[in-house]
Amino acid sequence: MTLTARPEQRRDEHLPGDNDMWVMVLGDMIIFAGYFIVFMIYRSMHAREFLAAQEHLDVNIGVVNTVILLTSSWFVVRAVTAARAGRSAQAIRLVYGGGLGGVLFMALKGYEWVAKIRAGHGNSEMFYSFYYVVTGVHLIHVLIGLIVLGTVVRELRNPGRRRATVVESGAIYWHMVDLLWVIIFALFYVMR
Repeated sequence: MTLTARPEQRRDEHLPGDNDMWVMVLGDMIIFAGYFIVFMIYRSMHAREFLAAQEHLDVNIGVVNTVILLTSSWFVVRAVTAARAGRSAQAIRLVYGGGLGGVLFMALKGYEWVAKIRAGHGNSEMFYSFYYVVTGVHLIHVLIGLIVLGTVVRELRNPGRRRATVVESGAIYWHMVDLLWVIIFALFYVMR
């Protein structure tokens, strides 16, 4: 016996967002995978040095940043749900909530960078060279994500536009940024 979807189910079943956004996200994930692989190779070659440098990272800040980004993703998911239901004003507020999470993340990461640099942990240490490059590239992605969320808000404010694919694509990008942070957090802060 084969199961077939009812016509009303078929309309709702689709890959969210734009196909081009999925291709871009896949490409970005491949690039970051390269960063992570190179980091792991160097970590295995210089285990003691990396472990000693890693001890200076504040895991609590990493946890707070992780919670901030995961919460911002939750806001963005709720915004997509609201937008699909035609509740644009609610969706806009939720996107702002997600964007606020991104701003808080950037501020806390900036604070952490300044504290590490003032403590003398610069690019002369191999671990921190990786740390600044990987988290710096991630910060650029957060900034781009904030611009993307701004585009989503613009889309939702214009009754003539309000395309679900734009809202979904913005959410896809934001979730990629969050996923990348979870991996960065695990590699740099947690893994010993």
